[in-house]
Amino acid sequence: MIKASSHDKGLVIDILTKSFDTNQSVNYIVKQDKHREKRVEALMDYSFEVCYSFGEVFLSENKKACALILYPDKKKTNLKSILLDIKLILHSVGISNVQKALSRESKIKKLQPKEPMYYIWFIGVDPEYQNSGIGSSLLQEVIADSSQKKRPLYLETSTLKNIPWYKKFGFDIYNELDLSYKLFFLKKDVA
Repeated sequence: MIKASSHDKGLVIDILTKSFDTNQSVNYIVKQDKHREKRVEALMDYSFEVCYSFGEVFLSENKKACALILYPDKKKTNLKSILLDIKLILHSVGISNVQKALSRESKIKKLQPKEPMYYIWFIGVDPEYQNSGIGSSLLQEVIADSSQKKRPLYLETSTLKNIPWYKKFGFDIYNELDLSYKLFFLKKDVA
């Protein structure tokens, strides 16, 4: 895997926008209107910037898959993060959805552990290359990186078909949250 640079931002946003287009959790947060696709793109832009500042962004060797990693214990509130939040509200969530988004975020935070973690915010593969092993290879490298950093891995998914895939790599469900969809919380301890 390759550590992404700021020059890779457009590519990462494109991969994630395509691979999360129909994702329930993403579409729960993003304002649903004629600009929905652009709003998903704005969410991925925000996520890239947050992970680039307070975590890591990785690409597969062939640049067809990516992973956004966040270290929540390193996330700080500063002028840049405040401006990113405002941009997220204006371009993705929409003012009318702010309360819904904040409520969901609060519920998620209550269920997440307070220990330093290796949080997989997004991992996605360009839809044209899905089911070819690229995502599995990237996830294995992400797991190895988390092990090297001695941080347990955490993530959430609303996609039922992804749960067996994560379980194959040693993740276990540790909690669930009912919104207008079911969100599954997964964890993998470091080796």
